[in-house]
Amino acid sequence: MPRFVYDFAEGDKDQKDLLGGKGANLAEMTNLGLPVPPGFIITTEACRAYLADGAEPDGMAAEVTEHLATLETAMGRRLGDPDDPLLVSVRSGAKFSMPGMMETVLNVGLNDASVHALAARAGDDRFAWDSYRRLVQMFGATVLGIESEHFSDAVEAAKKAKGTRNDLDLDAGDFERLVETFKGIVREHAGRDFPQDPREQLDLAVHAVFDSWNSPRANLYRRQERIPTDLGTAVSIVSMVFGNLGMDSGTGVAFTRDPASGARGVYGDYLQNAQGEDVVAGIRNTLPLTDLEQLDKTSYDQLMDIMTTLENHYRDLCDIEFTIERGKLWMLQTRVGKRTAAAAFTIATQLVDEGMIDLDEALRRVTGAQLANLMFPRFDRDAEKKLLTTGMNASPGAAVGAAVFDSATAVARARSGERVVLVRRETNPDDLDGMIAATGVLTSRGGRTSHAAVVARGMGKTAVCGADELEVDVAAKRFTTSDGVEVAEGEVISIDGTNGEVYLGEVPVVASPVVSWFEGTLHEGTGDDLVDAVARIMRHADETRRLNVRVNADTADDSGRARRFGAEGIGLCRTEHMFLGDRRELVERLVLAESRDEREKSLAALLPLQMEDFTAIFREMEGLPVTIRLLDPPLHEFLPDLTELSVEVALARERGEVDQEREDLLVAVRRLHEQNPMLGLRGVRLGIAVPGLFAMQVRAITRSAAELAAQGVSVHPEIMVPLVGTVQELQAVAAEIAEVVAEPESHVNGAPVPHQVGTMIELPRAAIVAAQIAESAEFFSFGTNDLTQTTWGFSRDDVESSFFSEYLEQGIFGVSPFESLDVEGVGHLVELGAREGRRTRPDLKLGICGEHGGDPDSVHFFHRVGLDYVSCSPFRVPVARLEAGRAAVSPD
Repeated sequence: MPRFVYDFAEGDKDQKDLLGGKGANLAEMTNLGLPVPPGFIITTEACRAYLADGAEPDGMAAEVTEHLATLETAMGRRLGDPDDPLLVSVRSGAKFSMPGMMETVLNVGLNDASVHALAARAGDDRFAWDSYRRLVQMFGATVLGIESEHFSDAVEAAKKAKGTRNDLDLDAGDFERLVETFKGIVREHAGRDFPQDPREQLDLAVHAVFDSWNSPRANLYRRQERIPTDLGTAVSIVSMVFGNLGMDSGTGVAFTRDPASGARGVYGDYLQNAQGEDVVAGIRNTLPLTDLEQLDKTSYDQLMDIMTTLENHYRDLCDIEFTIERGKLWMLQTRVGKRTAAAAFTIATQLVDEGMIDLDEALRRVTGAQLANLMFPRFDRDAEKKLLTTGMNASPGAAVGAAVFDSATAVARARSGERVVLVRRETNPDDLDGMIAATGVLTSRGGRTSHAAVVARGMGKTAVCGADELEVDVAAKRFTTSDGVEVAEGEVISIDGTNGEVYLGEVPVVASPVVSWFEGTLHEGTGDDLVDAVARIMRHADETRRLNVRVNADTADDSGRARRFGAEGIGLCRTEHMFLGDRRELVERLVLAESRDEREKSLAALLPLQMEDFTAIFREMEGLPVTIRLLDPPLHEFLPDLTELSVEVALARERGEVDQEREDLLVAVRRLHEQNPMLGLRGVRLGIAVPGLFAMQVRAITRSAAELAAQGVSVHPEIMVPLVGTVQELQAVAAEIAEVVAEPESHVNGAPVPHQVGTMIELPRAAIVAAQIAESAEFFSFGTNDLTQTTWGFSRDDVESSFFSEYLEQGIFGVSPFESLDVEGVGHLVELGAREGRRTRPDLKLGICGEHGGDPDSVHFFHRVGLDYVSCSPFRVPVARLEAGRAAVSPD
């Protein structure tokens, strides 16, 4: 029989899979001898069994009873005893911190009888009734599923009746009446009375934690963060300590370093006479943690010592929750803290300098997604701005969008393509989907450790919190500033998460300092700590990585920028992009040509244009390889639209105006029209079907390369044949390429321009017969965009706008296979093609040129299967460089 329950002393921080992050860290702090209230943990295995069978696994209830008895003995009180009650909290805790999980339920064990005993023991009626109303409120919202607004509205009404905005002004009688009001809300909305049996409260709360694993919020967050769906959550049962026993008590959240910037110092929030959830819920604004030194120096000094102990032990920024009960400090939680992208890079290099970690570990602790976040623009400090208010700089960044006041509106407007900023008094887990949809979050309550701040930092979203001068009216969908400026839903605002400022209207943005460093206009060592940190880690990534990183670029400008960003060549130059606009007509004439002379004229007109394109790109990438894909358009992109042309000709006939040229064109377009252009006459098929097309392109490549080489420019062209499915196709084109290369104009000093001929592997058949294709290919480039389409049998453009959202919501896809490589399917074909190709040609160069080349998870896969390089869009080149380095130092 598996064990389902562990005491804190039986676990440690390395058991997150079994005990969840919260439970494992409570166990670790217990083993370190820190002041942790006693308790026990119900494992993730119990959760998985419960979710599979719809009931507690056999033996779990007995284990809970046994460990509860041990806890009662240690505390000298029984759960909910009417004479001297033991009270506990019930906390969810999966392996990964998940804002979508069930909120903590405090004070479990209180009922109509034990509340009086609690009051007598504490000598404080107000405290006891405040604790009881919190239990009914939390239990009703999180366990019974009642809308939290029913309870919060009742609290607001009680404060209004008292003529106050501060819940500290409510007395024992007010809270006792609130308890009765809350019990009425439970009866009305849950169809049952609030449970008076303490063990029933405990069991229902535990079941609610298990059930919350599959809640819409949790599923949404897991999809967002790519967390596996089968982990389950643990449950921590912790004996209660009370921060709401008076002004010598309180609760707080602390960070060992600033989670927004990474700066060393004392960061956090403290709230006197409050329980733990009050801080993160943002129900009233907190005090800076530094103020605790004046309020309770003994507890403050002890907390500072513990923070140092924990940071040294975990070798990282720690996020800590604590409670002070009448002058005694208790530790309720610690974890490696979530941080902004800037803080991640800064802290990683700080810890290297402090000797806690090495550069390999620093590289593992940052991600490509964080680097991409740092490359987004920031507000122009010199632009004219209308300041509305200033709050706390909770999560850095520049966010601009229409103000919206509820999550449903945020999601709806974002889906229509509008940028929105979610404005709330405070956020709660129900706002998760709105926070994901918004570009940024603004709250009038809460601090840097509020729900809004913590979740926004975790998602890389801009957030300004605690802007308490704003009067946010959610019902009326507007907010009002202290000087009377009113902003209604739909009006554009700009929020600066770096300095906490909120502006009316759209503020212009400028390049981030990190991008300026990549561009070479800002240098390391000029006083920007973030730039220095990024430069140092990028340098180590480049020194460590095995994978080369190239760029997908079709113009000289993109090529030059990518080179400044660290690209080591071009992995995909799409020549079809060179024939749009004014040149499109030339390709149209070529495709529709009915005689050799017409075709030759079109090719002759295209040749100098292609040479001009390639010359510019080769100059920018001097000394580096340039892979040029021969023309691979769906044919319809270069033909008139059949429907429009048919209508045009029909209307002309009705008017009696017969245009023979348009009539002939219509006949030709009908002849070439395809029902499925992406699976039709394109790629190598087009090159074979239209004689001279590929030869013209190769001639442009080799002649421009020869001219530059004669000028002393080092050029390394790689000619890629697209959409090959059989070696015979490649052999036919390779023979044509050889004829062109033999031409004198393609020679330098009497010898052909050095070049390679290879192919793009973008069809499943090509991957399967890669050993044959490698007989005629010097390199493979896996086109994972088309390989994904042809493997799955769907068109990206069509399915992403139709059923993909449903697939993601139902968990059929954890993430779009166009966003992150489908390792089991498409990845298997890549691995097969690579292995089979090198079986024939051991020195076969292998790369990937789909946008997966810039996806962090995909880059790690390409590293594992032995590719030589990845290629991606210019902006993602630094991300790919970083992730290639991380892949090299990752344990897997």
